[in-house]
Amino acid sequence: MSTLQKDKSWYQQPVEQVFDALESSSVGLTSSESKARLERYGYNELKFKKRGPLIRFMMQFHSALIYVLLVAGIVTAFLDMWLDAAVILAVVLANTIIGFIQEGKAEASAEALEKLMTPECTVRRDGEQRVIPARELVPGDMVLLDEGNKVPADLRLFYTKNMSADEAALTGESVPVRKNIELISEPDLPPADQYCMAFSGTFITSGSGKGVVVGTGEHTEIGRIAELLKEARETTTPLMRKMADFTRLLVIAILAIAALNFILAIVFGFPFVYSFLASVSLAVAAIPEGLPAILTITLAFGAMTMARRNALIKRLPAAETLGVTTVICTDKTGTLTKNQMTVAKIYCGGKQYEVSGVGYDPKGRFIIGDISITPKQESEELIATLRAGYLCNNATLVEDKEEGRYKIVGDPTEGALVVSARKAGISDARTKLDEIPFSSEQQYMATLHEGTDGNVIYVKGSPERVLELCRIQLVNGSGVPLRNEEILAKAGEMAGEALRVLGMAYKFVPKDKKTLDSDDLNGLTFLGLQGMIDPPREEAMAAVQKCKRAGIRVVMITGDHARTAKAIAQQLGIGAAEPDRVVTGEELSRMSDDGLYEVVDTISVYARAAPEHKFRITKQLQRRGHITAVTGDGVNDAPALKAADIGIAMGITGTEVSKEAADIILTDDNFASIVAAVEEGRHVFENIKKVILYTLPTNGGQTLLILGAIVMAPFILLFNPQHDGGLPIAPVQILWINLLDAVALALPLIREPKETGLLDRPPRNPHERITDSPFFKKVGIVSLVMALAGFSMYYLTTIIICAGDPEVLAKAQTTAFTTVMLVHICYLFTARSITESAFTFSPFSNKWVLIGAALTLGLQFTIIYAPPFIGINPFRTAPLPAECWIAMILVSLPIFFIIEFEKFLTKRSVRKQKENV
Repeated sequence: MSTLQKDKSWYQQPVEQVFDALESSSVGLTSSESKARLERYGYNELKFKKRGPLIRFMMQFHSALIYVLLVAGIVTAFLDMWLDAAVILAVVLANTIIGFIQEGKAEASAEALEKLMTPECTVRRDGEQRVIPARELVPGDMVLLDEGNKVPADLRLFYTKNMSADEAALTGESVPVRKNIELISEPDLPPADQYCMAFSGTFITSGSGKGVVVGTGEHTEIGRIAELLKEARETTTPLMRKMADFTRLLVIAILAIAALNFILAIVFGFPFVYSFLASVSLAVAAIPEGLPAILTITLAFGAMTMARRNALIKRLPAAETLGVTTVICTDKTGTLTKNQMTVAKIYCGGKQYEVSGVGYDPKGRFIIGDISITPKQESEELIATLRAGYLCNNATLVEDKEEGRYKIVGDPTEGALVVSARKAGISDARTKLDEIPFSSEQQYMATLHEGTDGNVIYVKGSPERVLELCRIQLVNGSGVPLRNEEILAKAGEMAGEALRVLGMAYKFVPKDKKTLDSDDLNGLTFLGLQGMIDPPREEAMAAVQKCKRAGIRVVMITGDHARTAKAIAQQLGIGAAEPDRVVTGEELSRMSDDGLYEVVDTISVYARAAPEHKFRITKQLQRRGHITAVTGDGVNDAPALKAADIGIAMGITGTEVSKEAADIILTDDNFASIVAAVEEGRHVFENIKKVILYTLPTNGGQTLLILGAIVMAPFILLFNPQHDGGLPIAPVQILWINLLDAVALALPLIREPKETGLLDRPPRNPHERITDSPFFKKVGIVSLVMALAGFSMYYLTTIIICAGDPEVLAKAQTTAFTTVMLVHICYLFTARSITESAFTFSPFSNKWVLIGAALTLGLQFTIIYAPPFIGINPFRTAPLPAECWIAMILVSLPIFFIIEFEKFLTKRSVRKQKENV
């Protein structure tokens, strides 16, 4: 027996050679042969390796910041700092659980792919027809297919009768594909062009057929997709990469400063326990415990906003990654177009009519030139052409009142003819007496209907074939000699615009004519042509233009024909004014990865693309340094969706496999929703950057307070524990600041309104670091001002305001503690924008900032003045006199004006650089 490889050679061989190669025949295998082959080839199923839940849970701890937080939690617990330990460990656990929930995506997509395998099928075994479990199919089995069946394996067809298959999930083809048994000599054809093959997981929509199994399990087209799915590793988002780099830098800095602090304390002769506690305090001060939770909440808010704009986020970092996307690889059918075939042009009686309206809604106008006309007031041939399409038809238009839209039951092409007739007010139902179904051999469909004075035969089909059956044509209500060349030229013109063109004809027959056969189809009267297309969404056109302004390139990858793909690309404005050359799947198959790498930046339209083509295009775009968003709805899209930086599945038409493999699901299948989500993604990153730029300086200021106190302790006795001094701020107070800062102050920044012009700027460089020069400058300024304010109040309280007070140390720590919190609040009001002055926007445009500041002040008052009344003082504070508050406010306010001045200088410097350029 020939070795069964995942190749495309079966469609190139005559049926007899296929049977010989498989040592089979049209009568099928015997039970003993099938059993032997089952042992050799294995079951017809897909297998995936899956990680257990325990391993996935443990993997969530693989983060440098998590390791540091765990160590800090264990040390603080060992030192009986239970509140500190509990909060730190709670943060770790929350982030671990979130990561664990998100981790199961790959396994879910694999399980969804497995469900595509058909449970049972009909075969011939031992010379008789049997129904067997599809997993027991083996190469050489003969399978019988009927309308409604799901194909159980890859088959080489050797018998078909008017058989069509819905291969949309596998190939992206928007209409059922007519099948035949003829071999095709061209090599490297994609599945969409292999008309003598039936593929596992697709559906038979009409007719019947028989085929011999040539591929099972992993050797099917779906199996190839499964292999690609295994190879496609999930990419790390730009935000996650930046946060990983940032975390490594932060961890190294924290450990280095804590070690330096401990060494200095020992060198200066402080007790070991004090030195260790001071170093732990410094580490706790420097670690932004709340930052992981704030980032998660920021992304979650972004996801909620995107959901309101029809984009459901499955993996939270994807909410930000959309904002840095440089290329969107999109399907055509249903995403850029409506996936609703629509008649756009009609030619009859020597006149051409435009038909307005898109989709299945039976509302639209008929236009000739620039004038709208009423079809029933026109010449007879327009109504006759529309009626022919309406009656020579098996599709039905139904109104779904719950969803508020119309649907087609039946073939989409026939549905388009029903809708065009309904737009003209044609809805008469005439009894159908007989029918000749469409077949690829005859290239037409004919129906016989009852009439008033006699019966009528209506025919529709390819213009060339219909014209062969006609003797005259209808012009101005009268029969005139047939103008073949004129009609064919008009059909060619329509086809050049990517319209699917059908010719219409009719013939009156006697009332007693009740049956129909091919001999009756001669001497017909030609009526006209109807040209239809799956039209572009109007909102998709605007969205493509927004992408161009935003510096995002749109690439169309479709399973449709090259001419159709190019026409839609031109209408949408994808590519240049004259779109770049269309590359077909056949060309891609002959192209090496290096060859594709060389041209991938210059091609915007790919047609007749197979599953691995979209995957390869995605990988080469990423190799070029692009951040790719890839859309898909079919099984064939799953590998590319998983490999992309952002995988976007269709919520309405998408298969479960594509939805499980994706990061985002569009609930309306609309390309415009992707662009709206890109805008939200950019907004999310702006808010994340604001949060980080707000949080890190506050940690830096507290770190300088601790480190500075240790360094100055030998020289300033206020900080020397051997002379009744101490740290300006206690470890539990540091933790309180960090937590309250994260919840009440940093969190409101994520509710900042969108800044204008987010889609009028190019995507930011995905490789730029969060910790750039401006970042360090701002962190340094705020940290230094905060530390100086804390030191100043600690000194003033001890030496001047509360000198001689028995609680002077507690009051000095309380003033330093409260001053740091007040500096946080003052900094918050200018941190609402990284570059714009706080005076350029309303303080009331984000009410959550005001609420957060008020809540922080209220809680601070409570922990300062409530302990004497409640009998516990966990934060080691002391009540402060009024003069302390005056001094604290005065030393806290400068941070606001200093940062405002820094913004002014930065903007002026940037403006001068642009002027010089």
